[in-house]
Amino acid sequence: MVSFLRLYSSAKLFKMKKLLFSILLLNLCFNAISQDLRGLPRGFAEGEEQKMDAYLKSRLNGSTNKSYKTPTYTPPSSPVRTAAQWEEVQALVITWTDYPSIQREIVRAARKECNVIIHCSDSNAVKTDLTSNGVPLTNVKYIEVPFNTIWIRDYGANTVYTNDVDSLLLVDWIYNRPRPDDDDIPLAYSSFLNIPLYRTMVAPNNLMNTGGNWMIDGIETAFASKLILDENDGSGTYSLAYPTHTEPEINSLVHDFHGINRYIKMETLPYDGIHHIDMHMKLLDEKNILIGKFPTGVSDGPQIEANIAYILST
Repeated sequence: MVSFLRLYSSAKLFKMKKLLFSILLLNLCFNAISQDLRGLPRGFAEGEEQKMDAYLKSRLNGSTNKSYKTPTYTPPSSPVRTAAQWEEVQALVITWTDYPSIQREIVRAARKECNVIIHCSDSNAVKTDLTSNGVPLTNVKYIEVPFNTIWIRDYGANTVYTNDVDSLLLVDWIYNRPRPDDDDIPLAYSSFLNIPLYRTMVAPNNLMNTGGNWMIDGIETAFASKLILDENDGSGTYSLAYPTHTEPEINSLVHDFHGINRYIKMETLPYDGIHHIDMHMKLLDEKNILIGKFPTGVSDGPQIEANIAYILST
């Protein structure tokens, strides 16, 4: 039912220095019930692709929501390192909308290890749901804010440090769906936590990306499908406002904002409509990758195997 759930609780992780502060962005990809969504799907809903032009044009000049701290649209001035997703977390962020029974259990487990920040439309309703189901409210925070969907792993910001583990920053891309309220969620929690936010929204630093197509090892290597190239080559199917960058320019932006020196890009899967690598692979630590497996020769299996062979050979 759940393909990948990014919630880790390891004693080894929590022995790290308390100076470390990172945010684990939750991915809720529920394959078996994807056709029974109460809200918008993780992919494009019918008619959404035609909205991309207006959406991207609205993003061209940066954030318009003045109720939050003003983000920065140029790269950090000091060297940066993007945290791996298995590093210690102080807070986990979710958006409370669909699948409350699943979200409830995530909160039940996560609040024992870190703060849980819930973006919601009615915090009292969330509190009632949690308490009536025996979930204590300790370590649970709420931000009442507009949103479009549950898929915060895709539209949330990334935890980045300057000078290895010194100062904490958040880096946020243009979301690759025409959902402006989701795209502005990082503004809400960066202001709530008083953490500087850097956004790749204004040319020449404009970059569109999604968290589902982003894996990092914490030591200068990142993985993606070639969706990252397709969505930043200026030739979007419905929009003339897509970012226009060559692959070297994309690599340069990822280096400047994330400290990535090796950006590994794999072929997209022929049967996977959204081309997010987290649908079939997950970095577990610096040395191990968890991979989805199909029967030999079936569906996306051959391309997954080819991608893994490519990773191992390089």
